[in-house]
Amino acid sequence: MSSYMERTERLDWPGWRPFFLVAALYDLVLGAVFMVFGEQILDWIGMELPPHIAYIQLAAVFVFVQGLSYLFVYFDPPANLGLVRVGVVYKAAYAGLALWYLVIGLLPSGFFIPWAVVDVLFMIGFLLFLRAATRSRQG
Repeated sequence: MSSYMERTERLDWPGWRPFFLVAALYDLVLGAVFMVFGEQILDWIGMELPPHIAYIQLAAVFVFVQGLSYLFVYFDPPANLGLVRVGVVYKAAYAGLALWYLVIGLLPSGFFIPWAVVDVLFMIGFLLFLRAATRSRQG
């Protein structure tokens, strides 16, 4: 029987680290930009502003924190598999909700579609990483 360390060494963790750095930077920057310029962005795309800036900032800070979680994965992939699982749910939730509102004709702006596509691509990457990590841990 092989040890946990031997099993985790079979996966090319360093090969996945740049992917998680990109995922981290994507959400950190996106969250920070919407935190600071959310009202201007919504105004620019022609969306009606919410009654208070907190509606934008609360969502933006959540995106920022998700980016921080991917930064933890970047620094130590084997120790943060749970954060990747949460990331799968997060990416699926955003993309699924955007698709739902698009299908029922209530998506406030097409501006949100590219972000949903990018989230699906990240989600696929997360799932591939988790599959590789599971195979590595099984021996």
